[in-house]
Amino acid sequence: MVTSADTGLDGSPYQQYLYAYPHKTSYRALRPRPLLADVWRAEARDALFLYVHLPFCEMRCGFCNLFTRANAPQEQVTAYLRQLRRQAERVADALGDDAGYARVALGGGTPTYLTADELTELFDIVTGTSGARLPGVPLSVETSPATATPDRLAVLAAHGVHRVSIGVQSFLDVEARAAGRPQRRVEVEAALGAIRDAAVPVLNIDLIYGIDGQTAATWQESLDAALAWRPEELYLYPLYVRPLTGLGRRAHGRADWDAHRLALYRQAVEILGAAGYRQESMRQFRRADVPAPDGPDYCCQDDGMVGLGCGARSYTTALHYSFDYAVAVSQVRAVLDDYLARPADDFRCAEFGFALDGAEQRRRWLLKSLLRAEGVDAAAYAARFGRPPGEDFPELGRLAARGWARADGLRLTPAGLARSDAIGPWLTSARVHQAMTGYVPR
Repeated sequence: MVTSADTGLDGSPYQQYLYAYPHKTSYRALRPRPLLADVWRAEARDALFLYVHLPFCEMRCGFCNLFTRANAPQEQVTAYLRQLRRQAERVADALGDDAGYARVALGGGTPTYLTADELTELFDIVTGTSGARLPGVPLSVETSPATATPDRLAVLAAHGVHRVSIGVQSFLDVEARAAGRPQRRVEVEAALGAIRDAAVPVLNIDLIYGIDGQTAATWQESLDAALAWRPEELYLYPLYVRPLTGLGRRAHGRADWDAHRLALYRQAVEILGAAGYRQESMRQFRRADVPAPDGPDYCCQDDGMVGLGCGARSYTTALHYSFDYAVAVSQVRAVLDDYLARPADDFRCAEFGFALDGAEQRRRWLLKSLLRAEGVDAAAYAARFGRPPGEDFPELGRLAARGWARADGLRLTPAGLARSDAIGPWLTSARVHQAMTGYVPR
């Protein structure tokens, strides 16, 4: 049986967004550093996910705890692209000629912080050095209202980008400022128009609920403004106020914040459902007439991810690895400087990471499935691990008893999906939880 650390299901519904497991704060320096050729030797490499990280933005939003630097000097951007190519070359050598990519994503940061010419260079690194076939596999790129310009979007379209995700957060200027993101709605609408003009097949709009001063009426206004563009996808994020972020320097004194965010979430689920959107997870909504991306099959539970860039992480069956993690501006710059100063052959090794034993592999598979609307495929789990998930995780019955999951505990109910950010931490293992609490924020 795989046991869980009980962090409490009776507390806040908003404890932690488990977008990856284990969380990067559980990673530690790997000594000795393993060679990537050895790390990947036994892995299937025919349907990988390639993630390329650009750690630059035109501003740092008040809620942001991502690994990013605002307004970097031009010489650092140039040096980063040069170093990224060196890393891509060493990683390609380690994986060998049989590596194939089923999905590619450019994230950050804001990849479209780069100029059009720099984006062209970035795509050359992705295709010429990493070996990803573009066009040919679904490719997603993150952007912002200030950087979604026609010249940049033309480069994305020319390279077969199938999805552009834009962080709007709120269509109301006053709410955007309250979230530490100064922007004007006219700029947002112009960016959305430019994306539609570029004929990228999938537009995703990110929105945030729980912003200071936001009401049901203003949330409705943002949702209506987003729906006017008929985006193929929407991601709705509850606002978190995290340490070392702009908002984290201000205390949040609203006593009913959890109830308020939960009410706004339920409002959005109802509105988007009525507008013809299918809920895929607590955060993701896809227009019902939009199919899943075409291309080779990729399963995030089973297949590996290859990360390039100083903020990217990579996943194999038994090891997740990356470079050091930081949030504070000074420490982000220190990690970035370290990345840029490394000799090329350093990229043949894994630097920081977390080794997943059999129990953690089961837990990751379960979490990556359970927090999706379709839930856990019991037959696929048993085929992978040799027995039903209920034998490894009998505590799932506690979710069913609360009405947060079906009787077998393998698929969340609407009430359970709403509490994904409590269920994920509750199912985090004692080992990972201990490593995360031992992490010293930087």
